[in-house]
Amino acid sequence: MSQALYNRLGVKKDASQSEIRRAYRDLAKKHHPDANSGDSRAENRFKEISAAYEVLKNKDSRARYDRGEIDDHGVERAPASGYWRGAGDPRSQAGFEFRSTGPQGGSPAGGTNTGFGGFDDIINELFGRSGRRAETGEDFRGFHAPGADVRYSLEVDFLTVARGGKERVNLPDGRTLDVNIPSGVTDGQVLRLKGQGGSGLAGGPNGDALIEIKIRPDPRFTREGLDLVADLQVPIAVAVLGEKLRVETLDGDVTVQIPEGASSGRKLRLRGRGIKDAKTGNIGDIYLRLMITLPSEAERELREGLRAWAQKQRDRAHV
Repeated sequence: MSQALYNRLGVKKDASQSEIRRAYRDLAKKHHPDANSGDSRAENRFKEISAAYEVLKNKDSRARYDRGEIDDHGVERAPASGYWRGAGDPRSQAGFEFRSTGPQGGSPAGGTNTGFGGFDDIINELFGRSGRRAETGEDFRGFHAPGADVRYSLEVDFLTVARGGKERVNLPDGRTLDVNIPSGVTDGQVLRLKGQGGSGLAGGPNGDALIEIKIRPDPRFTREGLDLVADLQVPIAVAVLGEKLRVETLDGDVTVQIPEGASSGRKLRLRGRGIKDAKTGNIGDIYLRLMITLPSEAERELREGLRAWAQKQRDRAHV
């Protein structure tokens, strides 16, 4: 089983609870943001050791971690995929997948606290409610830090990504967040919501919520940057003679003129019908890839006409 959390605190796996507590106290003082102003590496290190201590400080949660029942974030290990998801799973809410990146995210390893609290408990446990460590009288009232960031995965429709929209998500602590999805986001892109993460330590600012976007595929379109590509089925008579066809776009149907003598693979361009980039305001195009289709049962006239045409081509080739 993993011993990453023990490594973060610099203790052995068989360390006593008092050794774990002592290691955390020393590391927290060393890497606290107040003592390392402007040092992002120290801040991240502080969050890591705080997250490790949140799991290992409790005998029960520590035992569950040792058995592999919870991961390095203190989150229940889900079967197979590693995410909490699925309509039938009580841990999944509105298809929203949850992962934590800090001690406040999700339910703690002990399974008793479903909110984002925890930092205040740590500092109170170590130094007392007044901010003074009981055994030495050392004053730690200036001890505060930002809350941990928490990470979520959110599935959105292709149309929402193409034109922008809003999605409401339910968090494991009972809160809801209305997430603005800017048009043009890409699959895997992370949106940051300031102050919507874990609670700050001893009055410190809250962490952020990091929303990873997962885009549901669309059966009609393939995305290429801001452009969209779609296959358009064209009956052979239309391809030979030319005709107007109704075509589906993101904004509704439009009429497209199929040129006379069109062949499979040719692309027609619909300007300004693609994806809009919220940052630049640029809008892509739709490219229609023509796919010539034959009737399932060719009529006698069509067969005879094609035979006559083919014979003409052979005769010309021998002239």
